[in-house]
Amino acid sequence: MGDQFLWVIFPYICIVIFILGHIYRYRTDKFHWSAKSSEFIEKKQLMVGSLLFHLGIIPVILGHISGLGIPKSWLHAFGVSDHLYHIGAVYIGGFFGFITLLGMIILTFRRYSIKSVRRLSTTSDLIVNALLLFIVFMGMYATVVTNVTNPSFDYRDTISVWFRDLFLLRPDPSYMMGVPLSFKIHALTGFAIFAFWPFTRLVHVWSVPLSYAGRSYILYRKHKVN
Repeated sequence: MGDQFLWVIFPYICIVIFILGHIYRYRTDKFHWSAKSSEFIEKKQLMVGSLLFHLGIIPVILGHISGLGIPKSWLHAFGVSDHLYHIGAVYIGGFFGFITLLGMIILTFRRYSIKSVRRLSTTSDLIVNALLLFIVFMGMYATVVTNVTNPSFDYRDTISVWFRDLFLLRPDPSYMMGVPLSFKIHALTGFAIFAFWPFTRLVHVWSVPLSYAGRSYILYRKHKVN
């Protein structure tokens, strides 16, 4: 029953909260759909930490999408062997994971250690920072340590199948029974952050001004005074 809750019920609860929470947040609080800036309080750590985090998190997300969403057999069909994939996942994924982790350490240290920034932060800000740092740390631990100490484990035969089956509405918790603890913690906390997402500053991700790329330039002309 515990496994059924952890690997079937809990993920679905998080997904439902993620979807309905965003709808509720947008309908009731769309004018605060952004992150409060604390740049005027402290700029240097924010700039370095934010740059490292965003440079690292995009490749990390793409790696998660390919690793969890693309079946191993499909990669084999395109000539990507298990050894080649393992090198990419451990070394390339580990590199960008380290950049993400370093960025999160800087951002979390800044939020907790600088009194003015901490006072400006809400409780959800503090929780999200700590939770994101923990998730990234566990991901790095699973990638670097667990993959070295347990080289026979291939998450594409277990976690990936379980993850895809969730969205195919045929969840099977048995795939997660033999998964190392670090991967389990990383997966559960990953779903937990999705449940927190609609009620935190993370919603600013959806406010990226993509329309600016296709917008016409604004022309400025000097005003001549007669």
